[in-house]
Formats: sequence, C-alpha cells, structure tokens
Amino acid sequence: MKILIVDDERDVEDLFRQKLRKEIRSGVLELEFAFSAKEALDILDSENPPKVVYVFSDINMPGMSGLEMLEIIKSRFPKIQVSMISAYGDEENYKKAMESGAKEFYTKPVNFENLKKEIAEIAKSIT
Repeated sequence: MKILIVDDERDVEDLFRQKLRKEIRSGVLELEFAFSAKEALDILDSENPPKVVYVFSDINMPGMSGLEMLEIIKSRFPKIQVSMISAYGDEENYKKAMESGAKEFYTKPVNFENLKKEIAEIAKSIT
C-alpha cells in the first residue's frame, strides 16, 4: 500500500521511515514524501490512477496549505483517504479538515500507534 506524507519539514521523512520501518521492510507499506502541497498534487497527477491510497499531510505549510490541498485531492481523487496533522489542535482547523473530507485529524507529535491502526484499517478496506 502506497502512502504519501506531505510536510514542509524534511526531517519528517526520517521520523516516518524509522517509526514505520517494520511495515516498510515487510512490504506492507511504501512511503513517498512531498515537501509542499504543490509537490504532493504533482505526484498524484503523475499517475493515472494514482497508486497512492492514503495521504497524511501537515496543515500549515508555505504556499498552499494542507487544507487547500485536501479540498483539491477530494475533488480530483475522491477514493484517496486523507488525514491531516497540525502542531495546533485548534477547533477551527479540525472542523474545516473534517468538513472537507479528512479521514482523521492528528496533532503533533504524531501518535504512531493510532496512525498504524488507521493504516491497517485502510489496507483492509482496499484488499
């Protein structure tokens, strides 16, 4: 299962590769990283249909926000599940994310046990 992690902080890649290394090594997960919303949309647009089934994105990024990207993904690729993460667990971002079709809303630091459960649920639903 291919998932796309979107965050403007590049050290996130090392963190996700470390926390999900067992799933990556076993072949259950394939991770792809984008460091802006525009880069993420370019990745999704590069394959028809996209192989990515799940996007995990930060909200606060320079340029296009994660919430703006979420709306575009849900309109272009309605089958792709998207969860949002924010350093700020504010009610406004949560409400906007859920109204725009987010599957889940996380606050930093990421609870990787919950994320692994969510990924497992998505994997079951597509097999």
